[in-house]
Amino acid sequence: MADEVKGVSRRDLLKRAGLAGAALTMPVTPVLPAQARPAAAPAAQPAAVKREAIENLTAAEADTLEAICARLIPSDASGPGAREARAAHYIGRALGGALKESREAYRAGFEAFDRYCKSSRGAAFVELSMRDQDSVLMDVESGSATGFTGSSAAFFNMVRTHTLQGTFGDPYYGGNTNFVGWDLIGFPGIRLNVTSEDQRLGSKLTPTHKSAYDTEMFTKAQAMKSEPSVPSVALDKSVPSVALGKSVAHGD
Repeated sequence: MADEVKGVSRRDLLKRAGLAGAALTMPVTPVLPAQARPAAAPAAQPAAVKREAIENLTAAEADTLEAICARLIPSDASGPGAREARAAHYIGRALGGALKESREAYRAGFEAFDRYCKSSRGAAFVELSMRDQDSVLMDVESGSATGFTGSSAAFFNMVRTHTLQGTFGDPYYGGNTNFVGWDLIGFPGIRLNVTSEDQRLGSKLTPTHKSAYDTEMFTKAQAMKSEPSVPSVALDKSVPSVALGKSVAHGD
């Protein structure tokens, strides 16, 4: 979908974590007409891609969540997005722990979301074009989508918040794989010592690509004594303010 939708760029999208400006290209392999193929050597079928299970979700729910995350923070020429950060895997993992109270809200939300997609667009979300996917999500975000318990906006805001956590939180919690989220927003990582040069206006810091739990003060071994919680991501209604260190739930 082109960046001109609603006149909002991907940078603005990341600031708002909204939908306008989503840009994601889908490669298409042309299919040759039957008469153009050699009769004695039919084209080989591609090997089936093995689905990687997402914890605490059914296969259909996992596919839908992956697709939603991919539209909320899409990949484009600027870099990878929520799919590459494995935000959906973060959410699935957390639904068995720190977010377990949200599991029923996800189950009911996915059912209502699927019904709305089929009734309003004629197909499941994963089968829609990117433009239709974005228009459905705009309906859900605005609260105009029908069939939800309460407002559809509550479901949208829940998934949006958790997608942000999974994309920009500390990788220890299962998202932000390979630090793609931090690289996307230019966050250089945890630093225990900051030099005067580092603090100069316009100074470009080399990413450390280290989790907060890689420090000697707070190691992963210590963290494993308690179940991982969610990364702290403070949000307002317009601009995500990402707390990229340790979890508030740990009292850090």
